[in-house]
Amino acid sequence: MKWKFSVAPMMDWTDRHCRVFHRLMTRRARLYTEMLTTGAILHGDRARLLGFDASEHPVALQLGGSSPADLGEAARIGEDFGYDEINLNVGCPSDRVKDGRFGACLMAEPALVAECVAAMKQAVKIPVTVKCRIGIDDQDPEAALDTLARGVVAAGTDALIVHARKAWLNGLSPKENRDIPPLDYRRVYRLKVALPDVPVIINGGIGSIEEAKAHLAHVDGVMLGRAAYQDPWRLLAVDPQLFGETAPHASMKDVFEAMTPYIARELASGTRLHAITRHFVGAFHGVPGARAFRRHLAEHGVRSGAGIDVLRDAVALVREREAASLAA
Repeated sequence: MKWKFSVAPMMDWTDRHCRVFHRLMTRRARLYTEMLTTGAILHGDRARLLGFDASEHPVALQLGGSSPADLGEAARIGEDFGYDEINLNVGCPSDRVKDGRFGACLMAEPALVAECVAAMKQAVKIPVTVKCRIGIDDQDPEAALDTLARGVVAAGTDALIVHARKAWLNGLSPKENRDIPPLDYRRVYRLKVALPDVPVIINGGIGSIEEAKAHLAHVDGVMLGRAAYQDPWRLLAVDPQLFGETAPHASMKDVFEAMTPYIARELASGTRLHAITRHFVGAFHGVPGARAFRRHLAEHGVRSGAGIDVLRDAVALVREREAASLAA
């Protein structure tokens, strides 16, 4: 199933460098872009915004917007760029999103969301999906989620991804909205029971591949966000534990060795090293030398002209600390 395991779209985090890094740890995960607004795609630098490495497939483009016409056009552009799925964001709780009338505030306008999905489906041949919350503010999650789901399913959505928390647009910051509203996984399980023929993917607060396996007894797919980003080594377990397949690489050190040709190409094209290595800070969490690895990248990776040797030296520090730990 296409959506059995995904890495969540996360603003300022899941850029193209991050996605290449994640792909080197799992062949099977579905990857998502950061949310891009329709305005940015229709009027901005499309090559910069939408360009991605061929190794990222399967990769989905997440859109933010509320105009059916604009979303249809942006979806068509995304399909032309080669994305495997277009996802509509109906879950982001930031103030900027609310002011622009997209994201979680659209849960108050389920009929409009259905119109948007219908326009996107008409514009593209690839899957169109929706990512939402279970409700916002004072909404009853039972009624709110069912109403939204029924509308987008009727409009043709290919899957529903549900972050199992409310979003409080009045009273909580975006950061607080990631932790304070209580998780309600059973609400998402009930949605799956009500929609047996529609893929339902659960998201929110899932901290490990073991937890993901438990959720898969109730829903069709699991999406990991912060756990996948902050502790990327977890992704090495995705293919073996969820798909019964060998991971692309045996260790994080092998992943970084495989990453070096990509980094070299990016540096040659003018990308700064820190733009790539900032995604690596959690790679050796809990391993001897992890702190030295992070410190070396933080001190040297940000310097003008920093090269691939900075990463190699940082990984060497881990090897040294591990060897010393084994010898002790």
